[in-house]
Amino acid sequence: MPPSKLDEEYVQNSFHTYLKSSLTQAKVEKLIEDQVLASAEADLMISGPALCLYFAALRCTTNPPSVPLPRATKSAPPLELSSDNCPPAFLGFLAVWAATVPRIQGLVPQDQHDLARIICGLQPIAIPPNSECAGIAADLRAVAIEISQRRTFQDRYANDLQAALDAGSSGNSFVPPPVYSDLLTPESSGYGSKKFASSSSSSVLSAFPSRTPSPTILTQDTPEIDFIRETLYSALAAVLEQITASRAHNPHPLARLFRYDPPRAHFAAVSLAILEVATTQGIILPDQNAIMCVSAREPGGHKLTPDACPEPLRPFMMELIAIGRDAQVMQDEDNEETIKAIERGDQDIPEPRFERVQAIIVDGVRVGGDTAADRCRTRKRSVEGRAVAFANRVNALGLSISRIKAFRDREKEVFDVLGPHP
Repeated sequence: MPPSKLDEEYVQNSFHTYLKSSLTQAKVEKLIEDQVLASAEADLMISGPALCLYFAALRCTTNPPSVPLPRATKSAPPLELSSDNCPPAFLGFLAVWAATVPRIQGLVPQDQHDLARIICGLQPIAIPPNSECAGIAADLRAVAIEISQRRTFQDRYANDLQAALDAGSSGNSFVPPPVYSDLLTPESSGYGSKKFASSSSSSVLSAFPSRTPSPTILTQDTPEIDFIRETLYSALAAVLEQITASRAHNPHPLARLFRYDPPRAHFAAVSLAILEVATTQGIILPDQNAIMCVSAREPGGHKLTPDACPEPLRPFMMELIAIGRDAQVMQDEDNEETIKAIERGDQDIPEPRFERVQAIIVDGVRVGGDTAADRCRTRKRSVEGRAVAFANRVNALGLSISRIKAFRDREKEVFDVLGPHP
């Protein structure tokens, strides 16, 4: 008789127990400072859960990897989360984490510490850094992004941060950023909400946006916010129209996600809208470090540069432009690889990396079942790692966008009018 599956809420509670201790340990090791915990910067929504997964991998002593769970009572027998008893909603997360365990434990202590630093957006200490660390960090952050997109996680993360702040009596207090508003409740999003839905330049840190203050100043409309918002709304409308226009026998990948996991579909749609902005000709102007924004008063668009924006908006603008630049380069490289493969007469045309990025945004990061030769497997891991890292950047920017009140306030109207409804 197969083992019974653990209760999802029990697993969730266990994760938050470990998350509190992981944030406290990161604070003690100076990976995360008090003021960062107190402000709940956008990247902390990702680095916090990723650190929890990292520390769990260091502590793992089983093969295949499993996670010892806190006992519900002192007399309860020890229990471990494994692929046998893991709730279906978390199997994908567990599989990706388990694949990183031997890679993390195989690192020398200095590289393990550098991995933790990269997860937190800090520069590695080793010169040159171990390139394996960036790939592992990308996988952990990808899982963390999927976790942070869950409404239940957002609701409880404030308590996890406050617990870490209270450790050592720092005297700081956590102030919830805008993301903790009722963004994905049925009343505000137009979608039903489930208690627990199913389911990261050449620098080693290029996959991880640098820490930027939470855009709490951007709670009021400014002309610059309006330009960016309308440009993203236009792209979001294009994405949603693709979903509703897809036929039943060949539905858009997001159509299925909207049916069984509306909150995740919401975030995925915003991230795909970012890619739409990034790759639509004439919007991102990398050589001019500008974005040609949608403008009702200017038929040709309004050129907006980071220097013309309020200070809190500039990091967001620079990352959006950088994503546009890198996405355009990625598409060019994909085209070159496809042409070369055709010219060589290859039977197996490689999947374009840009398409892989889109798939990761919709489906999340997953463990592949590649059984090819070592050389081919290494190449695929390299390509996959770069795709995961880029998808993480896009998803992280999407989470940041959802924190800006000026964007959220009218976002509901776009989804209500153009989005699919379960």
